[in-house]
Amino acid sequence: MGTSDVTSINVDGHEIRVSNPSKVFFPQRGETKMDLIEYYLSVEPALLNALQGRPTMLERYPDGASGKSFFQKRVPASAPEWLEQTTVATVNGTTSNAMVIANMAHVVWAVNMGCLGFHTWPYLAAEPNFADELRIDLDPMPGVTFDQVRDVAALVRLYLGEHGIACYIKTSGSKGLHIYARLEPRWDSYQVRACAVATARELERRSPDLVTAAWWKEERGTRVFIDYNQNAPHKTVFAAWCARARVGGQVSAPFAWSDLDSLDPAELTIATVPGVVAEYGDAWADINAAPQSLLSLLDQVAIDEAAGLMDAPWPPVYPKMPNEPPRVAPSRARKEAI
Repeated sequence: MGTSDVTSINVDGHEIRVSNPSKVFFPQRGETKMDLIEYYLSVEPALLNALQGRPTMLERYPDGASGKSFFQKRVPASAPEWLEQTTVATVNGTTSNAMVIANMAHVVWAVNMGCLGFHTWPYLAAEPNFADELRIDLDPMPGVTFDQVRDVAALVRLYLGEHGIACYIKTSGSKGLHIYARLEPRWDSYQVRACAVATARELERRSPDLVTAAWWKEERGTRVFIDYNQNAPHKTVFAAWCARARVGGQVSAPFAWSDLDSLDPAELTIATVPGVVAEYGDAWADINAAPQSLLSLLDQVAIDEAAGLMDAPWPPVYPKMPNEPPRVAPSRARKEAI
């Protein structure tokens, strides 16, 4: 119990102080900080099935979805002693103590600090050397319709199926779609990223008017970009079941493939998703049941390399990689060559 400005709730045996529980986080319908906490508690089994044990970076909006934000990788010194943490490192060796989503108490603690975005690492804290997620991020360029994004999602599923890989889908919470495959703990992020590159390139070859693997925006056109670099080492991605910092409280929501042609991502919010889960269950319920193999996709990586294809460009924060092409936009390279 508490005052109108502070209350406390017991979650997983921990008494968590919630300040300003009536602060409006999502102004479209007036949903508050406490509404968001209640949303997360309502989808607890599904959320933990997808995220439990993962290091997580927090995207904080102290004044709600309409306010300013910042990313927080390091757990503050004021965190409770029971908060589970792990050491994460960039490719350059910079380390941080990140929160691990051990249970719902961790989620509620983060929401109290204004977290409107949980960004998870592609591995479990207990097994940091193995990336256990292949993430295919469908990023529509300006002018691309959501129907086109749906079409690309279907192509991704078909292609991964050709390689014996079962995959799951969720909304991004914005304009795109995310496709995940849970992997056997055998490969590192460099190998997983290579498989994402090979997937993007093959789908571009098959549907060049619809799909692009081009890293440089000037080359993408009005197509769906498959952002393979979401699989780069230590790259975090917006987590399943988590609310976006949008005024309508949209959720990055898993859904069944059978709903691909009919769903409206804008309607999947903290107000509607609990009812969907209650009626239809967790669309990712089986994601951990049978981890997938990348061996067939790695064969495609080898085929591309044998054909003379270089690595795809990396983001600028990463050191220069072996077999990577010049990290310069094609238009700039042409100007410098004149």
